[in-house]
Amino acid sequence: MTLSIKFIGALRHGSGKTQLTFSFQKEMSLKELLSKLSQEMPKLEKTFNDQNFSESRSNTLILVNCKEISVLKGLETILNDGDEIVFIPVVHGG
Repeated sequence: MTLSIKFIGALRHGSGKTQLTFSFQKEMSLKELLSKLSQEMPKLEKTFNDQNFSESRSNTLILVNCKEISVLKGLETILNDGDEIVFIPVVHGG
């Protein structure tokens, strides 16, 4: 099974790619994908494995098939063959 993954903005620099195809053998949650990407792309590890990473105050907007993950099952969203995942950096400020 394969996923199409796209990185927008500053995440392109961290990943070194604008997009990639990710292959997997068994059912995988979005949380598991983030862990695997962090291992393969160490520059993204802090972004994806931030101790404060929560769906309500994330520093990354994550879309699965054009839907923001908060309208799905958040990080527990199960990914399927052919899904498109897009990571978009979010800037918080005041």
